[in-house]
Amino acid sequence: MPIRHMVLLWLAFSGGGFHWFWHDTHNVSNIPDALHVSSSIVEDMPVQAAGLIASEVQVDGDRAQFEMRVTSINNFGSHSKKNENRTSISEQVIVHIKLAAKQEQQLAAAWQRGDAILLRGSLKAPAKAGNFGSFDYSEYLHTQEIHWLFKGDGAASLQKQEASLWNRYTLFRWNDQLREQLGQRMELAFISLNHAGYMKGLVLGVTDELDPATYNEFTQLGLTHILAISGMHVAVYAATLLYLLKLLRVSRETSLTVVMVLIPAYVLLTGASPSVVRAGIMAMIGLFAARRGMLKDGLNILSISALLMLLWNPYYLLSVSFQLSFLVTGGLLIYMPLMKPFFAKWPLLIGGEVAITITAQLVSFPMTVFYFNQFSLLSFAANFVLVPLITYIVLPLGTVAMGIAFLWGGGARILAWPAEQLNDLTFLLVKWLNMDDAYVSIWPSSSILWVMAYYAALYIVLYWLKTWLASRRQTDDITVLNSTSISSPVYTGLAASAEWAAILQTAHEPEGAGKYARRQWNGYRHLALALSGIAWLGILYTGYQSPGGGNTGMVQYLDVGQGDSILITTPGGKHILVDGGGTMDFATGKNAWRKRADPYEVGEDTIVPLLKQRGVHRLDAVILTHGDHDHAGGLQAVLDQIPVSTLFFNGTLTDKAPFRKLLKTAVDKRVKLYGAHHSMEWEPDQATKIRFLYPFTLRENESDQLPVMKEQNHYSVAMILEMEGASFLFTGDMDDAAESMLLSELTHSSSRAKDQGVTGAVGKAVDVMKIAHHGSKYSTSEEWLSYWRPKVSVISVGASNTYGHPNEAVLERISAVDSAIYRTDTMGEVQIRAQQGKLSVRHQRK
Repeated sequence: MPIRHMVLLWLAFSGGGFHWFWHDTHNVSNIPDALHVSSSIVEDMPVQAAGLIASEVQVDGDRAQFEMRVTSINNFGSHSKKNENRTSISEQVIVHIKLAAKQEQQLAAAWQRGDAILLRGSLKAPAKAGNFGSFDYSEYLHTQEIHWLFKGDGAASLQKQEASLWNRYTLFRWNDQLREQLGQRMELAFISLNHAGYMKGLVLGVTDELDPATYNEFTQLGLTHILAISGMHVAVYAATLLYLLKLLRVSRETSLTVVMVLIPAYVLLTGASPSVVRAGIMAMIGLFAARRGMLKDGLNILSISALLMLLWNPYYLLSVSFQLSFLVTGGLLIYMPLMKPFFAKWPLLIGGEVAITITAQLVSFPMTVFYFNQFSLLSFAANFVLVPLITYIVLPLGTVAMGIAFLWGGGARILAWPAEQLNDLTFLLVKWLNMDDAYVSIWPSSSILWVMAYYAALYIVLYWLKTWLASRRQTDDITVLNSTSISSPVYTGLAASAEWAAILQTAHEPEGAGKYARRQWNGYRHLALALSGIAWLGILYTGYQSPGGGNTGMVQYLDVGQGDSILITTPGGKHILVDGGGTMDFATGKNAWRKRADPYEVGEDTIVPLLKQRGVHRLDAVILTHGDHDHAGGLQAVLDQIPVSTLFFNGTLTDKAPFRKLLKTAVDKRVKLYGAHHSMEWEPDQATKIRFLYPFTLRENESDQLPVMKEQNHYSVAMILEMEGASFLFTGDMDDAAESMLLSELTHSSSRAKDQGVTGAVGKAVDVMKIAHHGSKYSTSEEWLSYWRPKVSVISVGASNTYGHPNEAVLERISAVDSAIYRTDTMGEVQIRAQQGKLSVRHQRK
């Protein structure tokens, strides 16, 4: 039997691997062949494509976005007649249309899935990850079988064509229209936009209108599963239907059949995410098994659901939603029999709720920290209180209110009012639980082996805890096992074999021998429990620790687009962040209509996730070179989410509200503030020293108010980092005037020190220089480069920026001093390791 199982397992994995390989091999773009050019030439080529809108159209600010099924394409940039003939293909692309005027928002909102369109624009390959370990948009779209972004300029770039009444998207179009109608009824019932957006996400899975701040607060507490349609919703939906059919005296068999048929409609209505598809398939199989009177083995049903989904699309395996849904569901089926005995004497409802909550938290924990790199210690309390409240009260109230709104708006408002009060209570509780950052732990990304070790150790710990509990209660092994696992609907083969072995051993032993064996077994049991507990805690400790570099220091020049952000990790494990990038916001005044509901923000979306992923539990210092937004803007999110000990800045203020808010946040969080100036030094650890070179002191005494400087570049903090025998120069956005002033001071200081026989003055040569002001022509003079003679030069700059950075003359001057040039726009993140005076460099993009 074991050999047969091993053969079947080998065949299953081999078949799955072949299916994946075949699917991935055929997942290529046909557009270059259709245009008769290479992939490198396709980028930015003017093309004209005909096809169908394949998804809902999302209009946000000045951008309309949707997926398009391209059925034919040609290059319309050439006047040659042969290019007028479009080549037929069938390929999905993501369309981004930049709207030119506010009036175009209404035009774009009228576009619907299934519309036949003719689109003019250009193609662009999705961006690859700019930083090590960051989200790779190109890889993600590859799993969606999408290889190109189609860029259109203005609503006029899209022309609607005549289309047949029925095409492959007609059913989805009707579903979109139904979701839109239901969403409007939800808005009628819930007047507040915040409540309406929240209830749409909760009931319909429409998350576009959900307040981003509310979503982030739910995420930090591990409550996002509430806002994603999943097994909880399907279970409530199916149970409600079965109860209503029972009240109508419909037979059991008919009720099961009706609900089984209606579940696909609910899955489609709520967006058909992997989690709800999994729940829907499991529910249909379970209902079918119940109707036929078959054994309802949850693990078999879960396995069949996974097999069906992966046969349909093997890329589901890489979906975070798919992984979390199946792991949590499987974990509940496997670990719940081990957890139930601990709450056997509790009241049924409370004991069951606590057992499920604890089990779900333990099971979801490793995947949560694996993908999101944080875990709130208050997550259990939040889930225990809010999940039942939302599932059994708010969700039904919102659903019924939405339905009544079709008939009676006043009645819908009456039902919506208590739901709104509970929602306000939920928002208030979530905000209150998120106020203290001390309960949020940051976990670096670990390997899949760590996740597997965690699950194995957790199972062993719970198993021995259950047997220890049985011995404490002085009950017979058979009684305990039968009352917990054997009578439960589902248990794993591993648990069953161990438990049946104990039953048979007890049943066949003489009474005296049994007592002696039990006493001896109890001793082994306690030892096994202690060892397994130590192993589990050791695994947790290992996963929490930041990856260590030994006696290696590392400087990481992050790719944050047009801006600066540099993470320094010292040999002693200290973390220092120099600048935080920043996303410029031009959607103000008459352009306010262009502002997007949830725009990209480099601090929130890039820097903070990277810090967490790399296990930065605390920043020992943040060094802000100056107050311009492309250096300071991203630090607001950093201070909001990452503990910071010290903040160095240039000792000046700007007249911008975001900068003043940043300093106020630092004061509120009791971050130590220091104005960096020439001759100031700081030693993070014994192997690391930072010497501040610039600016010069701007105040005559410390009691003076901070000066307000509109032009910040000239006062950028410049410093030298000495670490592991290597030197790194940081320059912010210094202009050539500041460079000249600093060179003059350094030259005179060096002369004075030499005359006085003083050692330790700042040396002239450095190993690595961060080129000032992104390679602007107003910085990095010949004199500056001649003085420092850097072996390596790093330019932090955004791709295709409108400033023309880096300047060609600057690049020539750097090359003239034989300095190797690394750029974040073409190479992505640049990491430089220093060990015993030797440097090693790697960058993300090859």
